[in-house]
Amino acid sequence: MDAHLEKLWTALSQVDDHSAVVRAWGAKLAGILKAGGRLLACGNGGSAAEAQHLTAELVGRFRADRRPYAAIALHADTSSMTAIANDYGAEEVYARQVRAHGHAGDVLVCLSTSGRSANVLAAAWAARQGGLLAWGLTGPAPNRLAGLCDEAVAVPAADAATVQEVHLALVHLLCDAVEEAL
Repeated sequence: MDAHLEKLWTALSQVDDHSAVVRAWGAKLAGILKAGGRLLACGNGGSAAEAQHLTAELVGRFRADRRPYAAIALHADTSSMTAIANDYGAEEVYARQVRAHGHAGDVLVCLSTSGRSANVLAAAWAARQGGLLAWGLTGPAPNRLAGLCDEAVAVPAADAATVQEVHLALVHLLCDAVEEAL
């Protein structure tokens, strides 16, 4: 087997035990979205792409045609992001948006392959202070993000590409669980 695929297969088999956690997140998120709540998502680099993929599936559609749900990828508003970075520093680019857009009972999904990204950690902290649920998709545990979130799934893979590929599978699992619960 190709070495890359072998790493991916191993990581996927190790997070399979966490599929029930992600499915429970989906059921909880479906209730929050149906009640008018929202999902915020953040990450850097490839993790930002995964965050945007998640929000696109909820605003658009994943499998079934349904009403759109409120989901915001925090990096996608480049004007806000650059203004915040300029005025408050890069560490605040997500936290300030969590405080602006998040309400108690909403959900913040934090994605980080390292679990150490300062701006993602600050967003998780802002979520907890604001009464939002903070869920993390991270690389290997222990890491600061997993400890700061209400719940986290840590992918036990050393390679960032493998972690991101597993995160995408978990994003799709989450979306599937949301649609099942609607």
